[in-house]
Amino acid sequence: MSDAIHVLVVDDDADVRGLLTAVLSRPPTTVIEAASGGEAMDRLSRAEFDVALVDVHLPDHSGLQILRWARDSDVDVEMIVLTGNADVETAVEAMRLGAYDFITKPWKNAELLEVVAKAAEKKALRRENSALKEVITRRDGLPTIVGGSPAVKDVLAVIPRVAASDSPVLIHGESGTGKELIARSIHLRSPRASRPFVSINCGALPDTLLETELFGHRKGAFSGAVTSRVGLFEAANGGTLFLDEIGEMSPAMQVRLLRTLDSGEVRRVGEERSFHVNVRIVAATAKDLTREASEGRFRWDLFYRVSTVVVEVPALRQRRDDIPQLVQHFLTPARTGKALVFAQDALERLIAYDWPGNIRELRNLVERLQILHEGSEVRAGDLPVELRRAPERVEASEEREPALVSLAHVERRHVERVLAATGWNKARAARVLEVDVKTLNKKIRDFNLTRLP
Repeated sequence: MSDAIHVLVVDDDADVRGLLTAVLSRPPTTVIEAASGGEAMDRLSRAEFDVALVDVHLPDHSGLQILRWARDSDVDVEMIVLTGNADVETAVEAMRLGAYDFITKPWKNAELLEVVAKAAEKKALRRENSALKEVITRRDGLPTIVGGSPAVKDVLAVIPRVAASDSPVLIHGESGTGKELIARSIHLRSPRASRPFVSINCGALPDTLLETELFGHRKGAFSGAVTSRVGLFEAANGGTLFLDEIGEMSPAMQVRLLRTLDSGEVRRVGEERSFHVNVRIVAATAKDLTREASEGRFRWDLFYRVSTVVVEVPALRQRRDDIPQLVQHFLTPARTGKALVFAQDALERLIAYDWPGNIRELRNLVERLQILHEGSEVRAGDLPVELRRAPERVEASEEREPALVSLAHVERRHVERVLAATGWNKARAARVLEVDVKTLNKKIRDFNLTRLP
């Protein structure tokens, strides 16, 4: 590691302290010694250390007492416990209290150096994550979820209740609807808010890379592993791990993830030792995981494990009334030095458009126009060609469909009309359509139909 590593060695035996200091004092590591628990707690209170090596048996305080004190005082340091061979039970208790690892006396220097380096790496990752979180929170506060439509209000109402729990959450919604924003909102309103929020897109990496990203790896575990690496489970310890697009995960990775979620333990690639992590899982998917599981592409046991609570995020076409407010939110004169106004005819086109890319597509359009559009007002004719067409208006007396459309389009329009005519009485609508209610519900899902307020 390029940055300095600050280590505190705590042992009442001066010879042991001297040996540990001699082994560890190699650039970029600096070592400070403490001969008692009281001295150790005083140093940890006044200065920041990355790693503390603490003997279990000290004249005034036990190593376990120091661990409890550090945890209760919110001292940010990775603790490694020094034990004798007869103190294995004590070492296990230390791990339960939050120790990073334990080392038995007499130790092997290579093992000692590796464990200290791993602990320091974990502390560095946590520090980087905390710094990023502080910048984001200072700039934006809690994530802003824009909109006042009934669909958005439903989501906003459920977030505080979900945040108060520690249960796994599955966020379901189309691509671009803001699923990660919902996940961050849940985390920052939860008791874990002061701990890391770590995210990964499970569909963006092949299995080998996804495995090392999630679980980490040991130096030399495979070709190219020139250093050991902390995985995201380990980096998120105490906080939240956001697994985006979990539905894209391969069957083999699903098995490994399920094993970790069931046991609460992580094993780095290339290592035999496992260690416990305390991580809340928030997952997201654009897929219907029940259908994926029914068709054998997603494990039912993993589905049940990650979907204790399901949050449905509406597509933009299901919350059209929010579009003017979202447009205003995405306009950033400070970034471009140019104020922009959308005329009413342009807003009407935006509201009528179906937005297959959802909020992400709308944001990109607004930003592009703000950079490239000449003048201060955007009219309907200034929009991309797919948005310029006036929305189709079909009078109630007209039953004809526009020419050259797909059968699915005709079916969607007909189902939509029957539902509207029956006041969304599904049993009555199903009788009119001559299908059962189960089939009607499937068509409603497939066509993304929503009852308008």
